[in-house]
Amino acid sequence: MRTNTVDKRAQSAAHQVHTDRMPRFEQLAADIRASIDTGVLRPGDRLPSIRESSLSRRLSITTVKRAYGLMESLGLVESRPQSGYYVRLRLPLKRPAAPPTRPPLSAGEDAPEPDVRRLVQATLQAIGTREVVPFGSPYPDPSLFPWGRLQRRMNEVARRINVWDPLHDIPPGQPELVREIARRHLHNGLDVAKEEILVTAGATEALELCLQALSRPGGAIAVESPCHYGTLQTIKRLGLRAIEVPACATQGIHVDALERILGEQRVDACLFMPNFQNPLGFVMSDERKRALVALASRHQLPIIENGVYNELYFDAPPSTLKTFDTEGLVLHCGSFSKCLAAGLRMGWILPGRYTRQVETQKFINKAFAPGLQQMAVAKFLRQDGWDRQLRAVRRTLQQRRDIMLSMLRRFFPEGTRTSEPRGGYQLWVELPASVDTLRLHREALDLGIAVAPGYIFGSGDEHRHCLRLNFSYAWTGETEAAFLRLARLASIASVSGETLVTRPETRA
Repeated sequence: MRTNTVDKRAQSAAHQVHTDRMPRFEQLAADIRASIDTGVLRPGDRLPSIRESSLSRRLSITTVKRAYGLMESLGLVESRPQSGYYVRLRLPLKRPAAPPTRPPLSAGEDAPEPDVRRLVQATLQAIGTREVVPFGSPYPDPSLFPWGRLQRRMNEVARRINVWDPLHDIPPGQPELVREIARRHLHNGLDVAKEEILVTAGATEALELCLQALSRPGGAIAVESPCHYGTLQTIKRLGLRAIEVPACATQGIHVDALERILGEQRVDACLFMPNFQNPLGFVMSDERKRALVALASRHQLPIIENGVYNELYFDAPPSTLKTFDTEGLVLHCGSFSKCLAAGLRMGWILPGRYTRQVETQKFINKAFAPGLQQMAVAKFLRQDGWDRQLRAVRRTLQQRRDIMLSMLRRFFPEGTRTSEPRGGYQLWVELPASVDTLRLHREALDLGIAVAPGYIFGSGDEHRHCLRLNFSYAWTGETEAAFLRLARLASIASVSGETLVTRPETRA
């Protein structure tokens, strides 16, 4: 212990001798940098104003300005107009731990396919550190949503609840919440009976219940291609097979391609996202939705409709497949996690003719949405002006979409194509064919940037030159700098076929 104390004193003395030889503005910059390195100042913390530092340090205002300017040029602080200087986000020095390397390939042996589950897990873990710019996040910016108000509603309900009241965790769900969901669908043009609504513990559970109710062991489920990786992993985990139906970023699912598939093999059900599809972002036209439902009717084929982004439209609310369903073949799934509170695990199903089968699976799974949360959400929807808040969220998302689209067109390599979604918060980016976005993803993580490589959105490698980018987060100086670094990586890869192998500069 004494040795450590002596060492620290020696280091401190050496630092003092070193800083005494510096100009005064460099001494101040070194002191601020030491505070950042030791965690005294953290990302987002505001530095004392120039006048405050001038008075407390007995330095001239010019000297303090030079010190702050030096820190800004080193990328350690940023100036915000009419606000002051703030500590910038520091990039991690290492990427998340990679899977163990395997021996070199023998002659004629194919390269192993990347483990999609591990790839997604590593990306989510990196985003969870808050030290990574979350362009690859599957979640919307949580600051967009009224967590504080929702928490107050939960506190109010908790204070007034009677422990002897019926347990509203039990399906189909808390009556007031069921009523609010029915009203919401009516507001968007779909008349739904309250008896048809089944509350779930999030959209993922809703989709799983539908798949379990409709499929046989080893059965085939038709999905869009590209398809959200969570959907593909859910299908695989349930012991089912995904049959990929081609889709495009402007029109959506190719109904004629699905018809050919149905003529060649048995399909237990379809699982589609017709509005603001993740990752492509398309909205199917009413004409194409009618054609899809008509095809399902001819084959008596159930369609699971994933509508989790339906409330995040930029112009007009989109129609649903359920709107055109007259036979109860469409099982519509919704969620509050993308439009009310990111991370709120509460969704619902309109199961149509399959209500009994889905309810049976719900009781078997026993994953009930907490009644307290259901009651709080119902009260919020009824009293807190959700529509007004949604309008503000939609405006913000549209503005951030336009910013990212503009940056993509200016700085990404020639030949890059992007979707132009009319809702949601994801962009699909097609880079030149020479770019391997799996490699780009790994290099970007080294620079503190998370992206979602196209490889995870299908079973083959046809999307290997594509990316999905999240545009929901605030466009700060740090975000813009990270985007420019990503654009540089993509530009180098488009010319050479290799990304720039670089590491953040190690700080002394």
